Amino acid sequence: MFYEWLTQYADEFQLFNLFNYISFRTGGAILTSMLIAFIFGPKLIRVLRVKQGKGQPIRQDGPEGHIIAKAGTPTMGGLLILVSMVISTLLWGDLHNPFLWVVLLVTIGFGVIGFADDYLKVSRQNPKGLNGKIKLLLEFGIAALAVYVCVQATPDTPENLATGLAVPFLKNTVIGLGIMFIPFGCLVIVGSSNAVNLTDGLDGLAIVPVMIAAASFSAIAYLVGNSIYAPYLGVPYVPGSSEVTIVLGSLIGAGLGFLWYNAPPAMVFMGDTGSLALGGALGSAAVATKHEIVLAVIGGLFVLEAVSVIVQVASFKLTGKRVFRMAPIHHHYEKKGWAEPTIVIRFWIIAVILAMIGLSTLKLR
Repeated sequence: MFYEWLTQYADEFQLFNLFNYISFRTGGAILTSMLIAFIFGPKLIRVLRVKQGKGQPIRQDGPEGHIIAKAGTPTMGGLLILVSMVISTLLWGDLHNPFLWVVLLVTIGFGVIGFADDYLKVSRQNPKGLNGKIKLLLEFGIAALAVYVCVQATPDTPENLATGLAVPFLKNTVIGLGIMFIPFGCLVIVGSSNAVNLTDGLDGLAIVPVMIAAASFSAIAYLVGNSIYAPYLGVPYVPGSSEVTIVLGSLIGAGLGFLWYNAPPAMVFMGDTGSLALGGALGSAAVATKHEIVLAVIGGLFVLEAVSVIVQVASFKLTGKRVFRMAPIHHHYEKKGWAEPTIVIRFWIIAVILAMIGLSTLKLR
C-alpha cells in the first residue's frame, strides 16, 4: 500500500524513494507487525481466556507436568501472528506481486484450517479436532493452487526452471520435474506446515525456529530475486520473488511480538491456527524461491520432529515397540528428565546451526 502510494512521488520527494528499496520496506514490515502484536496481544489473550474458559485441552497421555502446568492456558494465539502479519504485509508490500500473494494467502488459508481445528478442540474440550483426512484435503487443495500460481509466475529460463528442482551446492543446476512439480510442491508446503505443527509442543519451542527459518528465507528471497546477486551466486534468478522478503519480515515481527506472551510460562499458545499457518508460509516461500531442498536443511529441526513421529508410529505398528519414550522427540527428552527451558534453548541452538548450514549453500557451489 505504501509502495503504490508513495513511490509515485519519489521524484518530487527523495525521502519517498526509500520505499523502492525492499530492505527498507522489510524493516518497516518487521517493526509494524511487532508493534501490532505488542499492542493487541494482551487484549486478545483476555478475550481468548474468557471465551475458552478451560483453555486448550491437554493430552492425557502427554508428559505429566503438562496436565498441571499448562491447563487453562488459552490457545488460538496464532490469530495475533496472522492479523499482525497480514496488516503489515498489506501496508509495506507490492500488492501487484504474485509471489507475495501466494505466500500470504497460503498463510491465511492454513491459518483458517488451524483455527477450525482449534475451535473444535476447545468447544469439545477434546485434543482431537478437525478430521485428519479433511484437514489434509484442504491443505493439499490450497497448496496445489499456490504451486500452480508459482509455476505461472516463474520464467522458464533457464530451461525447466518453472517446474524444476534447483539443486543446492551446484551452480545453475535444475532438475526438470515437469507436471510432477505440482505434487512435489504440494508435499513441500503441506509437509512444512505439519512439521511445524508437530514442533509446537513446548513454550517458545516452535516460534523461534520459525523466525530463524523466516530470516534465512528472507535473505534467500532477496538474493534470488536480484538480477545481480543471483547470477553471481549461481542460484536461479526468479524475478519478483524478492517481495517474499516483505511477508517473511512481517512474520518475524509478529513472531517477536507473540514470543513476548509465549515465553515460558506461556500466557497463550499459538495453536494450530499459528503453527499450520507459519509452516505453510515457510513451505510456500521455499517453492516461490526455488529452494525447496534447502528448506529441509534450514528447517531441519521441523524435519527431525516429523521424522521422530513417523519412526515411532512405524516401529510400534511393525514391532509393537517404541523407539522414543514419547514422540515428537521434544517429549522424549521431557520424559528423560530434561527441563523444558533446556530443551527449548538447545533446540533453538540447533535451529541456528542448521540455518547457517542452509545459507552456506548460497556460496558453496
